[in-house]
Amino acid sequence: MVKEEGRGKKEEGHERFPFFPLPFPLFLSASRMLIGGQAVIEGVMMRSPRWTSVAVRAPDGAIAAFTEARVSPLVRYRWLRLPVVRGVIALYEALAIGIRALLRSAGVAAGLVLAVGLFFVLPAVLIRLVDRYIGDIYTLNLAEGALRVAVLVSYLAVIGRVPDMARVFAYHGAEHKAVNAYEAGASLGVGPVRTFSRYHLRCGTSFVLVVMIVAIIVFSFLGRPPLPLRIVSRVAVIPFVAGISYEVIRAGGRHRWLRPLMLPGLWLQRLTTREPDDRQLEVAVRALREVVEREGQIPSFIMSA
Repeated sequence: MVKEEGRGKKEEGHERFPFFPLPFPLFLSASRMLIGGQAVIEGVMMRSPRWTSVAVRAPDGAIAAFTEARVSPLVRYRWLRLPVVRGVIALYEALAIGIRALLRSAGVAAGLVLAVGLFFVLPAVLIRLVDRYIGDIYTLNLAEGALRVAVLVSYLAVIGRVPDMARVFAYHGAEHKAVNAYEAGASLGVGPVRTFSRYHLRCGTSFVLVVMIVAIIVFSFLGRPPLPLRIVSRVAVIPFVAGISYEVIRAGGRHRWLRPLMLPGLWLQRLTTREPDDRQLEVAVRALREVVEREGQIPSFIMSA
């Protein structure tokens, strides 16, 4: 039985994944700020509206945390919080901070180019080969979208078998557990955090899947231009698609009736998260505590072990 406040029951050897609901908070309390994060190599990055912290497990077993002030433009400029616009800013911030957290800017930049090419350009090129056989623009874009999702799922399934990536995915699960615990108002200790789900509604995996679904609709308005223009137009509207997708994810996190729409993204997180061990949870909790403490949101019941 899953408790509404976000506690999940972990079965022997694996985590229970019911159809609905999942063991994470149904609603984010108004007293809780939004916390984002990502897994890095042997660590976790957490970011709040004004702070970013990266905690990593050093070779000697100690946890090293690097925390810096980083005020989001969404905090400083009210007009950037307009719907859709805030999604574009959030995407830019996630990419910029994520690149810094990984400390591998050149490799990440190359990775971003590869991602755009693999998930947007390649499907457009392949569908162009059968363009003449599909008369309806909506059917054409639906086929392209289905191919895009298939490429994504296949890619995640393959890289998840690489041992080093499996560890990164475990840190990803640890990040989700820590954020779920914080949003439920639970104590930020390894024991309490362990009981929460490794899945999260606002995960980047879910976001990517929503982007691909929204893109099917948006691309339908672009017509059937020649292949070079088709590729350019798809890349050009990615920020707009991301902005709309951000609003969908945000609404899904706040309104119960939209939760079923989030299920495909949550299922996809089976590929991008692993059940973390206590040492990985400890790293995630450390990164989260760093930003929560500096934001001044540090009630004793939350910070107790």
